[in-house]
Amino acid sequence: MTTTTHQRPRLRLASDLPATVGLAALLVALACVTTGGFDASLTVSGADTWSEIVLLVVGAIAAGAVLVVGVPGLGPGTLPAMLFGVVTAITALSILWSVQPDDSWQAANLTLAYLAAFTTAIALVRLTPRRWAVVVAGIGLAMVALSAYGLLSKVFPATLAAGESQGRLQVPLDYWNATGAAAAMGLPACLWFWQRGGTAAWARALAVPAGIVLLTVTVLSYSRTTLIVVVVVAAAWLVLVRGRLWAVALIALTGAGAAVLCAWALARPALTGDNQALSARTSAGHGFGVICLVVLLLATAAGWALVTAERRRTLRPGQRRAIERVLLAGLALLPVLAVAALAMSSRGLTGQISHAFSTLTNTNPGVDNGANRVTSLGSSRPLYWSEGITVGEHALLKGVGALGYAIARTRYTTQPEVTGHAHSYVIQTFADLGLIGLAANLALLIAWGRSAAAAIATGTLRPARTPAQPERTTSDPAGARVDPARPPAGPPREDERAGLVALLLVVVAFGLSSTLDWTWYFPGVAVPALLAAGWLAGRGRPGEAAQRPQWVPLGRRPGTSAMLTALAALVLIAGWLMWQPLRASEAVSAVLNGQSTQPFADARTARAADPLALQPLFLLASLERDAHHLTAARAQLVTATQVQPENANSWLQLGSFDLTEGHARRALPSLRRAYELDPTVPVTGEVLAQAEAAIRTAATTAHAHHRRRHRRTAH
Repeated sequence: MTTTTHQRPRLRLASDLPATVGLAALLVALACVTTGGFDASLTVSGADTWSEIVLLVVGAIAAGAVLVVGVPGLGPGTLPAMLFGVVTAITALSILWSVQPDDSWQAANLTLAYLAAFTTAIALVRLTPRRWAVVVAGIGLAMVALSAYGLLSKVFPATLAAGESQGRLQVPLDYWNATGAAAAMGLPACLWFWQRGGTAAWARALAVPAGIVLLTVTVLSYSRTTLIVVVVVAAAWLVLVRGRLWAVALIALTGAGAAVLCAWALARPALTGDNQALSARTSAGHGFGVICLVVLLLATAAGWALVTAERRRTLRPGQRRAIERVLLAGLALLPVLAVAALAMSSRGLTGQISHAFSTLTNTNPGVDNGANRVTSLGSSRPLYWSEGITVGEHALLKGVGALGYAIARTRYTTQPEVTGHAHSYVIQTFADLGLIGLAANLALLIAWGRSAAAAIATGTLRPARTPAQPERTTSDPAGARVDPARPPAGPPREDERAGLVALLLVVVAFGLSSTLDWTWYFPGVAVPALLAAGWLAGRGRPGEAAQRPQWVPLGRRPGTSAMLTALAALVLIAGWLMWQPLRASEAVSAVLNGQSTQPFADARTARAADPLALQPLFLLASLERDAHHLTAARAQLVTATQVQPENANSWLQLGSFDLTEGHARRALPSLRRAYELDPTVPVTGEVLAQAEAAIRTAATTAHAHHRRRHRRTAH
């Protein structure tokens, strides 16, 4: 029996597989070697620095390739890339007014590396526009691999996580919310691969165990942000992509498998509790590994059976549409049911809303890191956000400089809790870069959103078939009817559109996570999202990204040769600037660790390499003091207060030096300034009290001495 349908898509698995695995391997390596956050006053990560330099070089090579092959015109993605460059420039310029300019320097380096990743994807879509599947599958495979490694750390804790003391899953990104974000970002690729047309049944079935791994990691990370992201991603997929029955089938299979694994793990404190003995963790982990293996094998078999059965039977289009309408109606009813449940509770609807709002905005929630936090509304974010807003309000236009939040917040709070980030990209940007930074980011978001919407709306690089063109007819080899609306047998247009939606949801997952946390500073999750965002920005409408390169010899293009030379020069300069903080940090570390044969020379090298950092100045002061050059030592500390006058630590070091040398009165203004900038550090108050006590003692002694002299004179 035959029926009218579109031609099956050509998937080119043989040619796409090496590129997919290669991209996934690079992303996994990036995630495993890099870290999140900054502490430039003490150390600079060599892995982070060299990763940023590699991203910069790769971006330059991709941009150079576009220039060399002669892709015509500016093309789609140019405006978002330019606005991303504006954000990078503002971040770099904030060094000039930053309260912590050395951290701002590192933030500029990171943002420049992210810009390179974004433009790399734009360049690739212009060079190889039909390799979109490599990007989708590569990102998905990388996120699944990272999540699988996280689960393996529970199975083999003695080998992979011997030093872990908390039950929350945070391997391999060393931060539970970043690990959870990686799992959520892998879900769209699983949904796309599960519904992809023309793929072998056994291959599509692999999406089931992959999804189980991702959902299990999401739960065991105890990340409420990630759980919200997963719900949003799943709901958006059901709304935006055809074949909702298949998406629901995958969600049901993966949800059931993940529920079994999570229930098993959460019932065993040795797996998910804090401060558990390694022997208990190892024993429970081995049992968990057996359960994981059984569940994943059974789920894979169920997925394969479902795909095989689907290829033999098919629903009529009317039946399929009716079921999908019921599913969408059920999805739309969920908020109604939630409101009804709140209304029937003991507090009533308004009472529950008021209680939830009070809990969400409480700056002293007292939430622990246990599994019960998943069902708790309280968190420390209201404290971080309120402090970030206060910082931004006091530096409304340009902020306090990139990554200056950590230093600036202390003057507006008495909370002893220490945090280096506002746990929200929006709040952090407002505090660090003010309204200027927010405006630049908003412009970038709008420009990128327009480009992404245009790409997804068109759905394919190939023009749509006009009504006058006849459709081809095919028959299934097994003789079964073929449903033309079914995604597994759908046309290339729908297959690519689903892939583009998957890329969009990767960006949405990361964006939501960054809005509610500080995952922006983790290259392991930020770079995959930027690759997806860059591909969507550069994809454009049909034909825009598919223009054939117009090769012209470079000898006949002097303008291109000049641009390539300028690009190479800029990369060398930027790479050198990225390397300087690392060079300074390594020189300081060599002196502190006793590995330097010329400590003064190395300390001066560090000072010259990073003139914005405090640690080289503190080191020079210590060396001068040990050499009994007290005037020179104090001069270094005075310079530190000039380099970072808004940093309490610079004033504390100067005041402590003066107090130790017996100059309490000279130390008092510095210590008072340190306490004014940061009253949350106990040692500052203690040293200030010592200085005040020393002054009182000296005054009492002087007064007593004066009275004795007066008495002797009177007699």
